[in-house]
Amino acid sequence: MSPSDALAVVRDTFELGSSDDSSSWPVLVVALEQGAELATLNEIAPSLPCVLVGISDRQGDDVPEGFDVLLSTLPKVSSPWVQCSDVSTTAAELIDRILRSPLAAVSLVQILRLGSSLSVFDAVVAESFVYSILQSGPTYRDWLASRQMTASGDQDPNLEPDPILVSRKGSHMEIELNRPRVRNALNAAMRDALLAALQIVLLDPSIRTVKLTGRGPAFCSGGDLTEFGLADDPATAHRVRIRHSIGALLSRCADRVEVHLHGSCVGAGIEIPAFSRRVVAAPDAAFSLPEVGFGLIPGAGGTASIPRRIGRQRTAFLAISGTSVTATTAQAWGLVDEVVERPDDLGPG
Repeated sequence: MSPSDALAVVRDTFELGSSDDSSSWPVLVVALEQGAELATLNEIAPSLPCVLVGISDRQGDDVPEGFDVLLSTLPKVSSPWVQCSDVSTTAAELIDRILRSPLAAVSLVQILRLGSSLSVFDAVVAESFVYSILQSGPTYRDWLASRQMTASGDQDPNLEPDPILVSRKGSHMEIELNRPRVRNALNAAMRDALLAALQIVLLDPSIRTVKLTGRGPAFCSGGDLTEFGLADDPATAHRVRIRHSIGALLSRCADRVEVHLHGSCVGAGIEIPAFSRRVVAAPDAAFSLPEVGFGLIPGAGGTASIPRRIGRQRTAFLAISGTSVTATTAQAWGLVDEVVERPDDLGPG
């Protein structure tokens, strides 16, 4: 729709006293025609209870920063734009994803809008509040009810007794995720072991450099799905999430940490590394944020860490679309700092 049409929808649907149900408009897709209407829409965008997507076949000097996602067909675009071959197709796919999980999608862009005004820790706390609220939402409950509960395959502690491996040589420490059977899915045991290792780094200034890697075919496939839905209630889950936040702790020693990524880096597998000073990726690395599809938002600090690397608009696109981004695109966006071949001795095992 045009900016003037979008403004009409805003006035009829979102203004106080309106009898319409604003949930019927969780997304507005606007053709970015220049004019007073676009300027007005851009100004009020941060207060709108919907995802505001802008599409254009050109990239002007005046970027509508208030929009949540910006799509362009230009072959080369800079942040906050996302390049796509066909904006109509990409916009339609976004609309479909948003309509399937409207509460999560709208909550995501609202928390991203707040992020730049918050400290890293405060942003992590705000994210956890929203994540906890969405755990009581209908989309997440339906997802929990419909998915098959399957064992992760290594529940016997004798199979993999150490969820991470830690070594130190002089002032250098190396930490390796060690659940290769499940592509290093992050469970409570791995979380607690990582927290303990990072706590040592934080308290010991003689550790000057830290390298974090993952064993097996992938760095980290995200949160262990077998542990989803196990919390007693969302409020308790929020307390645990904040007290045991890997990202919040990593951000406090980030200047000494370098993370090396390969294979699937899903959810927490990129949310946590994004807190570090430097992120290096192998050419086969692929990055995605699937949580909106579950009725949630990123919950491992991703709304605090990733926007600080690639901006909130590209973060919103990545999370809402659920698309997988290659290492090349991740480097172009700034999600990773360098793409290098993985040494043979660190290949899939």
